[in-house]
Amino acid sequence: MKSVALPLIALLAFAGYTVSVMLQAEQSLIDFGISLMSRPDTAQVVIDLYLLATLAGIWMYQDARKRGWSALAVVPYLLLTAVFVSIGPLLYLVVRGFRSANAQLRRRNGSDPQRVGFLK
Repeated sequence: MKSVALPLIALLAFAGYTVSVMLQAEQSLIDFGISLMSRPDTAQVVIDLYLLATLAGIWMYQDARKRGWSALAVVPYLLLTAVFVSIGPLLYLVVRGFRSANAQLRRRNGSDPQRVGFLK
């Protein structure tokens, strides 16, 4: 459970902050993105952020496949990453941590970890 604490705290704090900012925003997310891309200095930061988001998406996909999850199980995290960047990987880390802890408990209790529906 220790592996879940930091990503969970970061996810809750950042998601809360994101919701707060979006509720107060004077322009849409798309308009904001267009304005950021209109200047070279801010465009560089956005491009850098999305390069990192792409790397995180690749890692999430590969990690999920190694853990026996279906490719479809990663799609929600990839979509969240495409829109909100940090929220997708943070949520993935939280879910991964809870699933690992659950599997460890089942092994300790002598039962096989069961895979559930779309999370296979």
